[in-house]
Amino acid sequence: MTDISSDQLGRIVPHADLAKWLAPLNAAMHEFSVNSAQRAAAFLAQLAHESGEFQHLDENLNYSAQRLCQVWPSRFPTLAVAEQYAGNPKKLANRVYSGRLGNGNEASGDGWNFHGRGLIQLTGRANYAACAKALAVELTGKPELLLDPGVAARSAGWFWKSRGLNELADHAPGESDDDDFVKITTIINGGTTGLPGRMRYWSVAKQVLGA
Repeated sequence: MTDISSDQLGRIVPHADLAKWLAPLNAAMHEFSVNSAQRAAAFLAQLAHESGEFQHLDENLNYSAQRLCQVWPSRFPTLAVAEQYAGNPKKLANRVYSGRLGNGNEASGDGWNFHGRGLIQLTGRANYAACAKALAVELTGKPELLLDPGVAARSAGWFWKSRGLNELADHAPGESDDDDFVKITTIINGGTTGLPGRMRYWSVAKQVLGA
């Protein structure tokens, strides 16, 4: 597959900064074998949704108390507990990501240091360390590097390939492409949040790329 063009990317993500993202995305797709129209369409569709068309690389953790009780009911069983963390992204990240994904306890600061960053929101010390090793980039000491377009695109490519998502994106006789796209969503998201939006991007990307 040849590089995607500025015109093609602009038709898929009309609100993206094409000059900023075209080269990093093409480089990452070459590096991580996103090398067919089917793979590229699924990859770009998922990234477009995850990042708000390549505009948001940093997880938004600015929640109201009411929303915290809805999103993390086990962590915030009452409004009184939630109000201690509402509107405080750093404090919230240290609580909700403590003791998970290779992070230390709440006091360690790992939750905030390794909160979601990049085009696919890489989260947790263990994931940062695995990505850092694969890309030969110091992410555990400098996690903010995931906000750089080149590193953000490469980290998304690494995650995509390492989870077998290229193969899921391939068209396989006798299998449902829609079902496979849902599986991809679940692997990236942990569920199917935003699936209709992801599928709209996918439909456009397939048409644009001839998948």
